[in-house]
Amino acid sequence: MPRSVLAAALVAIVATFVPHQAAAAPAGQPPAPPAKPSTVQQASPTSGVNPLAVICNRYCDSRDPALAGSDREPVSSTLYGRRFSLHVNDNDAMGWAAVTGGSPGDEAWLDRSFDGGRTWGSGSRLGAVRIPAGSTGWRTAMFNVDDWNNRGVGALRACGKAADRPEIACTPWARSNWNAWDRRTSAATALMMLYRNDTGLFDTTGWWNSANALTAIIDNIRVSGMSSYSYAIANTYDRNVNSGLGQFRNDYVDDTGWWALAWVAAYDLTGDGRYLDTARAGADYMNSYWDGTCGGGVWWSTARGYKNAITNELYIQVNAALHNRIGGDAEYLRRANAGWSWFSASGMINSGNLVNDGLASGCANNGQPVWSYNQGVLLDALVELNRATGNAALLTRARQLANASTTNTGLNPGGILREPCEPSNCGGDGPSFKGAYVRGLGSLNAALADHPYTAYLRRQADSAYATDRTALDQYGLRWAGPVDQLDAARQQSATDLLNAA
Repeated sequence: MPRSVLAAALVAIVATFVPHQAAAAPAGQPPAPPAKPSTVQQASPTSGVNPLAVICNRYCDSRDPALAGSDREPVSSTLYGRRFSLHVNDNDAMGWAAVTGGSPGDEAWLDRSFDGGRTWGSGSRLGAVRIPAGSTGWRTAMFNVDDWNNRGVGALRACGKAADRPEIACTPWARSNWNAWDRRTSAATALMMLYRNDTGLFDTTGWWNSANALTAIIDNIRVSGMSSYSYAIANTYDRNVNSGLGQFRNDYVDDTGWWALAWVAAYDLTGDGRYLDTARAGADYMNSYWDGTCGGGVWWSTARGYKNAITNELYIQVNAALHNRIGGDAEYLRRANAGWSWFSASGMINSGNLVNDGLASGCANNGQPVWSYNQGVLLDALVELNRATGNAALLTRARQLANASTTNTGLNPGGILREPCEPSNCGGDGPSFKGAYVRGLGSLNAALADHPYTAYLRRQADSAYATDRTALDQYGLRWAGPVDQLDAARQQSATDLLNAA
C-alpha cells in the first residue's frame, strides 16, 4: 500500500477504532413463564472482515519479526517432539508462529480469526513456512492481530505439523495487549470479538442478551477509559431502531426494559438525546402493560399471562433513571414509586429476603427459582429511586436484600456465585443473569459509603479469572470453573463482573 494511502486510512481509523495500549386481563397467572422463542444467532462468516486479506494497521502484514519491538510468547503446543509457539509483538499488535525442535520440512503457520476463534477462513495458513535443510526450527513473518480499518477485533494462533505425519497441532487463541491491558479491557475486547458490525448485535446470543452486552461495553468504557469500541453504540442503534415494533420494543416487556437501560447508559456516555428519547419510548411502552391484576404491576409479555419479578424491577429502574435525567419530570417518578410500592408488597420477596421469579395463580409467590438477576436488578432500581427521592430507607432495604443474596449458600456455594441451573448450560437466557446481578450489586456498593460488597465482588472476579478463563480472556458460565463453553452471554456476564470488581 502506498504510504499516502496508508496514512489516509490510519487517519480515518482514529475516530472509530483507536487501540489503547497500556388492557383487561385474567385475575391470575400461570405458575411459571413459558420459554421465549430462541433468538440465538449462529456463527456466520459474513461479518465483513476477512481473516485472509492483507491488513495494514501501523504496519502491513508479512513484516519481518526481526523488526518486532517486543516478543511475548502467550501460548504453545507440542506434537511429536516439535514445539509450536505463538509470539506476540505487543508494541505493534502483531504476531508470528515459530516451530522449534523439529526437522527439515516441518511446517508452521498462523491462523487469524475475527469472531473469537470460531472461524478463521478456509485454509488460513498465514505466512506458512517449512524448516529449511540444516535447521531444527523456523518462524513465519509477522501478521496483524486486528483489522482496525474494518473494525475487526482479532486473535491469532500458531499451527504446524511434522513433515512426515498428517496430524496438525495448534496453540490456543491469543492476542496482543492492545485494548487488553488488564482484566476489564481484556474481557471487553473478547466480548467485542463477537460483535457483528453488519447486524449491530452480538453473535451467539439473543436480542435481550445483546442489550446487556452493549451495556457491559458502555460500562467498560466508563470505568476503564477505553473508548475504542464506542462505535458499537451508534451502529447498534442505527441498524436496529426500526426492527420489531420500533424503538427497541417487542412482544416481551422485559426485553424492552433491558434495551431502555442500554440507551440510558448510552445517553450518559454520549449525551446524544436520541438515546434518551428511545429509553422514554420504552418506558411508555412498558407502562402500557401496567394494570390492576394482582393490584398492579406490568406484564411480562403482550400475552398478559405472567407478572414476574424481572419485568417489574426493570420498570422501576427505567422510570427512576429517566426521572433522574429529565429535569422537571413528575410522571416517571410517580411510576417508579408506584412500581416499588407494588413490588415490595407483592410477595415476590420471600422471607429470606430473596426474590423468587414471579406470581402464580392467585397472585401469590410462585416459589420458582431464585435467579441471580432478580436479586441484582432490584438493587440497581432502588439505587436509582434513592437518587430520585433522597429516601435513605431505600438504600437500607437494598442493603438487606444484598446481604441476603451475597451470603446465601444456595446462591454462593463455596463463596462463588452460581445459578440454580448450573452446572448445566442454563439455556440461552441464564448465562446473562449473573452479569445483571453484579452490575446491580456494584451500583449499590458504589452508592454506600462503606462499600460493603467490594470483597465479595473481588472474590468472584478472582475466581473467574483464575479458573474460568481461556488464553484469549474468554469466560465460561461457571465462575468457580472450569470453562464449559463460550458465547457472548457468558462473556457479557464476565465483563459486567470485572467492570464492577
